[in-house]
Amino acid sequence: MLDIYVYVFTTGLPWILIGTGVGILVGAIPGLSGAVVISLALPTTYFMDGSDALLLLISMYIGATTGGLISATLMRMPGTEAAIMTTLDGYPMAAGGQPARALGLGVLASFIGGLIAWAILAALSPPLSLVAVRFGPYEIFAMTVVALTLIAAVSRGSLLNGLLAAALGALFAMPGIDPSSGMLRLTFGISSLDNGFALLPVILGVLVLGQVLLDCEGPAAKTLERVPGSARIAMRLSDLRDYAGTFVSASVIGSWIGILPGVGGTTASIAAYSVSKAASKNPERFGQGEERGIIAAESANNAGTVGALVPLITLGIPGSVITAILLGAMVIHNLNPGPLLFTENPEIAYTVIAGAFAANVAMLAIMWVATPLLSRLMYVNKFYLFPAIVVFCFIGAFTVSSRFFDIWVMLGFAVLGYVMAKAKVPAGPFIIAYILTPIAETNLRSGLVIYDGSFVPLLTRPVCAAFLALAAVSLIWSLWTELKHARRTPAR
Repeated sequence: MLDIYVYVFTTGLPWILIGTGVGILVGAIPGLSGAVVISLALPTTYFMDGSDALLLLISMYIGATTGGLISATLMRMPGTEAAIMTTLDGYPMAAGGQPARALGLGVLASFIGGLIAWAILAALSPPLSLVAVRFGPYEIFAMTVVALTLIAAVSRGSLLNGLLAAALGALFAMPGIDPSSGMLRLTFGISSLDNGFALLPVILGVLVLGQVLLDCEGPAAKTLERVPGSARIAMRLSDLRDYAGTFVSASVIGSWIGILPGVGGTTASIAAYSVSKAASKNPERFGQGEERGIIAAESANNAGTVGALVPLITLGIPGSVITAILLGAMVIHNLNPGPLLFTENPEIAYTVIAGAFAANVAMLAIMWVATPLLSRLMYVNKFYLFPAIVVFCFIGAFTVSSRFFDIWVMLGFAVLGYVMAKAKVPAGPFIIAYILTPIAETNLRSGLVIYDGSFVPLLTRPVCAAFLALAAVSLIWSLWTELKHARRTPAR
């Protein structure tokens, strides 16, 4: 195994640096994504050695996940889906005069999360993947219910507004094909809606173009005044000691959720952020530039990224769009992902594991150098950035399915995002519910089919019962906290 790590850090190092750098750049641009750049890079790997091709693509995957925190922190526009939670505390801290500190915490958290997930990937891949694959539809549904009940964690003090946003998100997730019957629903005869609203145009509209419209309103688009010394504040070694619990807990949560097929880094980030807020002695600071919020979100989404490689290499099951592309790359290069990979091509399996480690090291090095430079973008007048952001949004929306319909969808959701912002309805719960509702519905209805329409296994299966109990406690706690806050707030 040692010779594989030597190979990765010598012969494979150029591919890792190229892949990580390109991934960070693409991930930082709202409108583009890791899936886009990996899809475009896949044809170029046809004539490459299989190991080099996987190192390049995995590095792009990890780099793009980290790159999303750049625009999320500096412009409140997540470059990737997984960076949605980072906007909640990253942008307030950056706008408060500490952009380099916010980026530094995010980069350090990304590295620690990836490192812990790599350790899990290297040591426990086969047994963990076997446990994860035993999660039936009811278990995944119950886990999704927990995430949905944690909406209060991103509602910024208004549970009612958060639930309203979540209801809207769930509503817009309904059009398309019924996951049980296969019949079309709520398409109103529009054939372009047969598969529902694509996720990327919705995110670009609500979170990016909606923010552009909001920032164009006079004072919001003014150039911030630079705070002396802000570019010199980044990551500190003392952060490892001060936030050790948050680093570890968020990384473990992210790794475990990343292992579950079809759940993803966004859900991992939501769960870790919510747990961190619930465990905090000062939960009211979350959403106002809290350092633990940045750490929890970024540790979890990067851990989820690496964790998603576990079912890919041990079971041949892709857990996301990007890992599906990686699966295709392995097939193209005549590899056999799945239970036989460790016996027939062990060098490939360990190359993937070593590549995940090397890409995280490369990400840390690149971002360490780039953070002081990137932090200066916070002080650039946003009017100079808006044209490029809008262009990339149009490109990103169109590349999903090469349809102009997705551009119109993006524009429609941009208006919705603007209206929600003006009405003080948070966008975070909207996006969270939009992402999680199809997962919850699909698994619930699959469970009903398996158990002949019975809901009883939700209470009799230990894992399901534990998750539902946690969801109930979370909901009661949210309501109690909301009522306590309302009593403390003087009437106007």
